[in-house]
Amino acid sequence: MDFFSAEQIIELFNTHAVPFGIQLITAILVFFFGRLIARLIVRIVRKLLERAKVDDSLRKFLCDLTYALLLMVIIIATLEQLGVQTTAAVAVLGAAGLAVGLALQGSLGNFASGVLIIGFRPYNVGDYVKVAGHEGVVEAIKIFNTVIHTLDNQKIIVPNGKVTDDSIVNVTALPHRRVDLVMGIGYGDDIDKARDVMMKVLQDNNKVLAEPAPQVAVSELGDSSVNFVVRPWCNTADYWDVMFEVTEGVKKALDANGISIPFPQRDVHLHQVA
Repeated sequence: MDFFSAEQIIELFNTHAVPFGIQLITAILVFFFGRLIARLIVRIVRKLLERAKVDDSLRKFLCDLTYALLLMVIIIATLEQLGVQTTAAVAVLGAAGLAVGLALQGSLGNFASGVLIIGFRPYNVGDYVKVAGHEGVVEAIKIFNTVIHTLDNQKIIVPNGKVTDDSIVNVTALPHRRVDLVMGIGYGDDIDKARDVMMKVLQDNNKVLAEPAPQVAVSELGDSSVNFVVRPWCNTADYWDVMFEVTEGVKKALDANGISIPFPQRDVHLHQVA
């Protein structure tokens, strides 16, 4: 059996082991320092996002995505230091990314919409909104969907893509709201007196704002009634209270002052045929 001589072993070591060892040490250093640099970049990105007051969930997602992309670059650079051909690997990763993107097209659309919602803030958690045919209080704003809690105690999860594809009504975005009511009186009743009675109801309600001033005006001569618009302003949080209290108060005040509130009627005339 032939054995390698000492000179051959040294030559093999110098020819193969030493270069590979240098490549291995270089690859380890590239990976180690690359991770340190990636973490530093992510830390800088996080601070910039915090200064920009980006939402916590979006900030965490962007930081994680940045680190994952940098780590992928570091791994490719490490493999190149070991002499591995990475061109084919990059092409495979690109094709896989394209396939995944096509498969998750809807989810990516919801993600993009979530970024827009979190970035531009058309509504916040706690706001009462009307979106995608649903309405309720916003319970959570997530990357892919918005969670709405309805007034009748249902939880609705709306994809963010549907939210941004339609109009968004933020009911509680502004501090004041106007309550629009329609009240009718009989044609034989005194219009001026009815107006004064309704206005007094608004003035006596401490939840109705003095400014903007409430409005009571004749709006329509209906089939069986003279209709008034009753429009008090209130704080957004008092909207439903004002609506219910004013409706009840106007009914009681009109009754107390002898002003009728007509309801639809139909007169039937019978003609006797001989």
